[in-house]
Amino acid sequence: MKLLIVEDNPAIRQMMRRLVEDLAQEIYECDDGAEALDAYREVQPDWVLMDLQMPRLNGLAATQQLLGYDPAAHVLIVTNYDDAALRNAASEVGACGYILKEDLFEVRAQLQKTQTPPPATTEVQ
Repeated sequence: MKLLIVEDNPAIRQMMRRLVEDLAQEIYECDDGAEALDAYREVQPDWVLMDLQMPRLNGLAATQQLLGYDPAAHVLIVTNYDDAALRNAASEVGACGYILKEDLFEVRAQLQKTQTPPPATTEVQ
């Protein structure tokens, strides 16, 4: 799996990387939503872990741009803001999920769900 972490706080980026590094073969990072679309185009990640509050372009606008470029993109919002309006806005722009940074292990759980292979089928003879 390839991941793109879009987060303006270097300490949080590092924490997220450590949390998921065994799940991904490649992890890329950028520190602003304004860079997210170019990074996405370059690396074509399986998942984007997107912060909401960033200096030049917020995560909602960046998510909207990514999904405009690739409607099949998987964007998971990872934020400090536990706000119903923001959750709704994230869903409206097409984010696959909304996880609070205080629950970072939920990010891992979400990514693991996508890696689980389908159950093996057994032929009855």
